[in-house]
Amino acid sequence: MGVGKSTVGQLLAERLGVGYRDTDDDIVAEQGRSIADIFVDEGESFFRALEKQAVRRAVAEHHGVLALGGGAVLDEDTRELLAGQRVVYLSMDVEEAVRRTGLNTARPLLAVNPRRQWRELMEARRHLYEEVATAVVSTDARSPEEVTRAVLDAVELKEA
Repeated sequence: MGVGKSTVGQLLAERLGVGYRDTDDDIVAEQGRSIADIFVDEGESFFRALEKQAVRRAVAEHHGVLALGGGAVLDEDTRELLAGQRVVYLSMDVEEAVRRTGLNTARPLLAVNPRRQWRELMEARRHLYEEVATAVVSTDARSPEEVTRAVLDAVELKEA
């Protein structure tokens, strides 16, 4: 959350001359409401089922840069689907997360004690991100352009 996946993803797509797609945007468009509203109205398990479907569809249909929500890797089938794909884990520490987002309550999983919850989420997820990642790129103290260059270098891709 707040790592810059949308900004960096769009920059990567632009530099590579390919399309960009975000599965969170797909879910919002399909449901006609925000991720936060889906969490509040239907609960996390409902959202995760939507997310799993959105990722499966996007991987099958899209051949450019694809951004996944932070919880997508919680699903084992999704992790298996990502095997063999170029996957970049954009990492950051909690201090950077606070600086970038303020860990505001617009993020449903961080509504109470955001700093502690962010740490707990990362402790629970980091190994899953690393499991599916072809490359890990730190975003700490880097501009979106610097992160984009680091991603291109990490996965050995050339700009279009």
